[in-house]
Amino acid sequence: METAISDTAQWYRHRLTIMHDEETLLLEQASGHLHSWTTGDFRFDEHIRPIRYVFAPDGRLVAPTMVAMLQAAETVLHVPVADDTAMELLVTLEEFEEDGPDGSLADRWRIYHGDPPDVHWAFMSIDLTRFHGMVIDGEALQLPNLLTDIEPALCGRINREHGDAIRSTVERLLDIEAEDPRLVGIDPRGIDIRAKFDVVRLPLDPIVQDSEDAETAVRILLGIQ
Repeated sequence: METAISDTAQWYRHRLTIMHDEETLLLEQASGHLHSWTTGDFRFDEHIRPIRYVFAPDGRLVAPTMVAMLQAAETVLHVPVADDTAMELLVTLEEFEEDGPDGSLADRWRIYHGDPPDVHWAFMSIDLTRFHGMVIDGEALQLPNLLTDIEPALCGRINREHGDAIRSTVERLLDIEAEDPRLVGIDPRGIDIRAKFDVVRLPLDPIVQDSEDAETAVRILLGIQ
């Protein structure tokens, strides 16, 4: 009897370990997918419109929005496009003023995407996510960027000193020819480069754990000696 109970307990522990590993893998895949894009289709009530976004330091999304988006009862972001394979994010919008304390995030959006199509700015908090048939709590994907403090200076230094390395890396890894690609974002999971027509993503492997390792990881990825 004791052996049977022991075997059952061991089976449950093994099963819980597998479930935990599967959940962790799903979260990593979902986070990687979300950060691989800065574009999506935004559905507000019965309307849908393409949208471009960036990430705030706290993990929320930031985008220029229409008044109708801010007033909509239901707001869903489909990444990258609204089809059967898309990641669906149920989001809550919170408007902020460009000339207020969060105005630097509007500048961040311009660095990524250029001139905004709308004059109203909003945070998008992730409430719930549907990905690969699974439902994920929004907070699990709304991860703060641990490299926020060093990101501007590191991007600026790499752009000034190693533009050729950025260009050759984009051509080599993504087969994209860009005259003057620019490093615009860095987070623990990858780097964002503004290329010829859009922002492209290059993942960091392994994930950077702290700011001290960030520059080394970026240099290795870009082939900088």
